[in-house]
Amino acid sequence: MPACKRSCDRRVLRRSASCSTDICPDVVPEGKEKTMIDTNNVNDLVGATVYGDNDDKIGTVGQVYVDTDSQAPLWVTIKTGLFGTGESFAPLESASYDGDAVRIPYEKSFVKDAPRIADDGSLSQDEENSLYAYYGNGAGGNTSAGTSGNAQVGYDTSGPTTDDAMTRSEEQLHVGTEKVEAGRARLRKHVVTEQQTVTVPVSHEEVTLSREPITEANIGNATAGPDLSDEEHEVVLTEERVVVQKEAVPVERVALGTETVTEQQQVTEDVAHEEIELVDPTTAETAARN
Repeated sequence: MPACKRSCDRRVLRRSASCSTDICPDVVPEGKEKTMIDTNNVNDLVGATVYGDNDDKIGTVGQVYVDTDSQAPLWVTIKTGLFGTGESFAPLESASYDGDAVRIPYEKSFVKDAPRIADDGSLSQDEENSLYAYYGNGAGGNTSAGTSGNAQVGYDTSGPTTDDAMTRSEEQLHVGTEKVEAGRARLRKHVVTEQQTVTVPVSHEEVTLSREPITEANIGNATAGPDLSDEEHEVVLTEERVVVQKEAVPVERVALGTETVTEQQQVTEDVAHEEIELVDPTTAETAARN
């Protein structure tokens, strides 16, 4: 295993358990040629992937800060986080560049915990000293990136290492749907008692008295008994009574189901966009371009 070179010095070992080729910034992937970072390749650093110890990906280069006198690159901001929303400063003193990636001798967590400084195009002396104190790589001395806005290398900052164009960005609203539980429906049955009235025809017998004259046809029956006597004759009367019986019978089946109903809903949200203004010094008029 090759020995670590100068960049794996005591300052780096303080943040790494061991010194190996996996964490040494002087070791580059096979087929790649390591180059020093200077004014010749400073423009190529923006957007490059940054790797730290153990070849862990830290993020991508956002901006490069250079010395205001010599234009030598000193610091880079590294975009970290899920969407690259956070930026951390890291020194380029022991860094290397292989054409695709920048490698620095620091662990990812160590870089992310660096002092938070606004990447506003310049570094004050106090801000630079706090970064030097955190990374342990000396003091700022006469090297300061805080005296001029030209210290920053980026897409939208004027300077000797940028082009003549600006990038305009805007927020776009992306709306989707997700299925969530809105409630639960249950089928439940219970017994309800109600009164019903039904008309039922019923019949009964009543006593009637009929009289008929004595004729030759019935005279025999009329004179069969004694001439005069006390007698009694009984007739049984009948009637119909209402009898009620109840029987439980199935009448229908009820099932529980769902159907999808689509309706239109409106979503309102604030979105931001950048505007580029043209300031014409000859007319002192400003034209806003969306």
